[in-house]
Amino acid sequence: MEKEIRALKAQKNAVVMAHNYQPLEIQALADVVGDSLELAVKAKETAADLIVVCGVRFMAETAKILNPDRKVVIPVEDAGCPLADFLTPDMIREARRRHPDAAVVVYVNSTAESKALADVTCTSANAVRIVQSLSNDTILFGPDANLAGYVQRELPEKTIIPLPPGGHCYVHAGFTLADVEAARKKGGTIVCHPECPPEVQERADRIASTGGMVRDAAAGGDEPWWVFTEREMASRLRVLYPGRVFYEKPEAVCADMKKISLPDLRRALESGEHEVVLPPDVMDRARRAIERMIAVGA
Repeated sequence: MEKEIRALKAQKNAVVMAHNYQPLEIQALADVVGDSLELAVKAKETAADLIVVCGVRFMAETAKILNPDRKVVIPVEDAGCPLADFLTPDMIREARRRHPDAAVVVYVNSTAESKALADVTCTSANAVRIVQSLSNDTILFGPDANLAGYVQRELPEKTIIPLPPGGHCYVHAGFTLADVEAARKKGGTIVCHPECPPEVQERADRIASTGGMVRDAAAGGDEPWWVFTEREMASRLRVLYPGRVFYEKPEAVCADMKKISLPDLRRALESGEHEVVLPPDVMDRARRAIERMIAVGA
């Protein structure tokens, strides 16, 4: 099957993009593996005729928004993101009415319709830099309240309003102080994602996006790492740095990220299912927000 998938990629002039939380067998066949920011940038740079996004729907939507003239597919149609579902366009419109002088920053973990109403998007890797680049004192930030809190602590001069107040990723919300205490007893460095609860962030040794974790791990050192994010991230780090020890929380699983299998990937390459189709006006407005993010990062 792996040979068939590689042959289909060449035949279709296709690029396969996989998030760090995808199963390792999917990552092994991807042309690009990374976090949301890395996938967004590479999606904009690709010259492929077919883009296959192995991740969840908002990632495939982002690839389509940045490549409106190319075919973008997601191998499993219902691979969604409960975090993205927290934020609705109506919430953004109402918040703008209440805070007319605020800027709207929408996490890429959001729907295309929500991105279309944002001034700029961000990822966990660049959220602080994006908010810092804005002249507005008040920022409407959604949908992850823990990431909003992290940005607020880093930029106390700004007023960050989470939109909605309780938006969260259930995987990261599952990390607790008990996990921190257990890791401390065993020893090692605790590296947590900024979607984790604030009390976990405060007790961690490092806070980093998944892409940041890859870069930080490359800096060397032989101390074990506790990886407080979706468990597949520890698997990826073991592949990249086989001489290092990385611990994960076995229960930290994103069910939607695990929906795509090798047969699903092969079928997507063969048939072009399931194509991402979005209204042109939504794509145009969302593209401005995403490209503004990429420009600030550059």
